[in-house]
Amino acid sequence: MTAHLYWDEVWRTDSGRTGDWSRPHPWVVDEAARLQKLGAVDVLDLGCGVGRHALWFAEAGFTSSGTDASEAAVRAARDESVKRGVQVGLEVGDFGELPYADDSFDYVLAFNVVYHNDEAGLGKVLDEVRRVLRPGGIYQSTMLSKRNGEYGRGNEVSPNTFRQPGATDDKVHPHMYVDAADLLRLHAGFRLLSATDAEHAKPGSFHWHCVFELPGEDVAGTNHGLFAQRAGE
Repeated sequence: MTAHLYWDEVWRTDSGRTGDWSRPHPWVVDEAARLQKLGAVDVLDLGCGVGRHALWFAEAGFTSSGTDASEAAVRAARDESVKRGVQVGLEVGDFGELPYADDSFDYVLAFNVVYHNDEAGLGKVLDEVRRVLRPGGIYQSTMLSKRNGEYGRGNEVSPNTFRQPGATDDKVHPHMYVDAADLLRLHAGFRLLSATDAEHAKPGSFHWHCVFELPGEDVAGTNHGLFAQRAGE
């Protein structure tokens, strides 16, 4: 993943740290509130940026952690956590080698981040998500849809992965696009709970909004609380 090189510059500016990037997305807020009622406590914001979700998680009562490849983003998130008076464990890190122990989290969020990759790179990230999630844990993510107006533009550097050399935004770096079949194939080992091909604010900016569950049993041989309660809904 190299898109953090672009975002590192954005996060250094006042405008880059405000607006939508400072407010949690309603879809994330709704899912997090539902999971909290089911007993979720420990949450990881993967690609936390300046903390739009990691800070909100802490304010909502979760034990919140966040990691990002951008040093500028993590620094800004730490500063904001001090201003708000909340505790968030924030780390600069590689998503393919997360600095957390196995089975650390009930819930992992990756909002508008993991598709800055090719299939091989995404596979490494998802291996790490599986590792740090507890059995029955929830992985909520967005992926770029093949219905997105940017699909097919620029140079195809890997199957369904494009970069636009002349772009003035992060599309100068690789972006991967998927359809429903790709989602299931790439997320083998997860149980898909929901997937919506949703258009974001910009016309044609279709993203998959996905919620996955990591099946399994805990070390005692019984279903983890989140998994057991969700299965009974």
